[in-house]
Amino acid sequence: MIEFKNIEGIYFVGIGGIGMSALALYFAKGGYSIAGYDRSESRITLSLIEDGCTVSYKDDVTLLPDLFRNVSGKAKVLIVYTPAIPSESNILSFFRSNGYQLYKRSEILGEISTHTDTLAVAGTHGKTTVSTMIAHLLKQSEIDCSAFLGGISKNYDSNLLLGESRYTVMEADEFDRSFHRLRPLMAVITALDADHLDIYGDQKTMVEAYNVFAGKIRHGGRLVVNSKIRSEITVPAGVSCFTYGLDTNADYHSFNIEHCKDYYKFNVRTPDTLIEDLHFAFPGIINIENFTAAIAIALMCGVTEQEIRKAVLLFQGVRRRFDIRINIPGLAYIDDYAHHPEEINACIRSVKEYFKGRKITGIFQPHLFSRTRDNAEGFAAILDELDEPILLPIYPAREKPIEGVTSEMIFTKMKSAKKRFMNKAEIPGKLDVSKIDVLLTIGAGDIDSLVGPIEEKLRKERMK
Repeated sequence: MIEFKNIEGIYFVGIGGIGMSALALYFAKGGYSIAGYDRSESRITLSLIEDGCTVSYKDDVTLLPDLFRNVSGKAKVLIVYTPAIPSESNILSFFRSNGYQLYKRSEILGEISTHTDTLAVAGTHGKTTVSTMIAHLLKQSEIDCSAFLGGISKNYDSNLLLGESRYTVMEADEFDRSFHRLRPLMAVITALDADHLDIYGDQKTMVEAYNVFAGKIRHGGRLVVNSKIRSEITVPAGVSCFTYGLDTNADYHSFNIEHCKDYYKFNVRTPDTLIEDLHFAFPGIINIENFTAAIAIALMCGVTEQEIRKAVLLFQGVRRRFDIRINIPGLAYIDDYAHHPEEINACIRSVKEYFKGRKITGIFQPHLFSRTRDNAEGFAAILDELDEPILLPIYPAREKPIEGVTSEMIFTKMKSAKKRFMNKAEIPGKLDVSKIDVLLTIGAGDIDSLVGPIEEKLRKERMK
């Protein structure tokens, strides 16, 4: 058990990460002195500074606030870090060598999960969207919740929601087996596509890790699993399991999906009732599947049908998850965090279905050398589905280069006659906006830094 009673401050090494920033803001709201380091300024770090946190962008011990640099007072502070921070970090090394109390982000989340009724969402893709949907359904009802989200909810303009309810929604991250720290009351598992093989080695070991996560659900709790992967999940004793999806045999399934002009209509069948004629003003049938999981959890928490009906209609999405930046006749721009072939496939299929018959240009930035190595053929095949694919160099994130692994591994396997390779810095200047119909930016790296310049250029040159 982590003792917070005599703690005055918490330092976050990697404070600009989406998960770390939610924790930092949570403790800042609780009255703790919060500081942290991240390697670059971002919208997230600037927002934290506005909320009273101290943030530095140099890995320099001399920049630590006195509360955290004073070794004699180390018992008054906690240090939280993410595995994405290199072990040779100067700040992290200082804290380690001087015997500070160090915890991984997952350990802090795990501690919080034991003191609330946690609703945890796991899966190789879809977990940020589903967790945000669950939080939205609960926040728009009499039930309420708190939530630590893996993205910025556009409804609440935050990745942290605070409430008075006993429920806390958490994204359960499989990286570094972080989700094994959680003790949820209810859990969702969305997908089991091979990912993070740099951690697990192979998909079988990864699936075993998900079953360990399922085993962390409290006795008497509930597990909601995508019907497509039910056979791979072992349900622990004392836990009730339900399936969801578009499959009519699923316990919670959506059907009669109709794409109207700017929204979808659909029905949801549950084990107890039929909810008809839900209106969903958000693109992508995959997101109806995601909402089916969220509705299942919301109903189990006591949210009413009428509350669900209203909340589904009002859902605005998550920043960088099928994030529609522009949508006018003749021009659309969508930004998406997809970074695994299956995620990109779902994204492109959704764009093709929603913008039927239109020319789609896509800019993709691969994320991680290991993921590129393991999925080069899959990336190439799905990028070939774009009318005009543009490929960027790999964003390394936490990894060091792997010999022979570059974006060329993908590019040479692509068959598209319109494929292009460009550097990120070239994009704003060389993008011919007069030829853009539907534009996609895709990736989990720093491609998000292009979103503002691209959107500004499109608006300036095409929306005069």
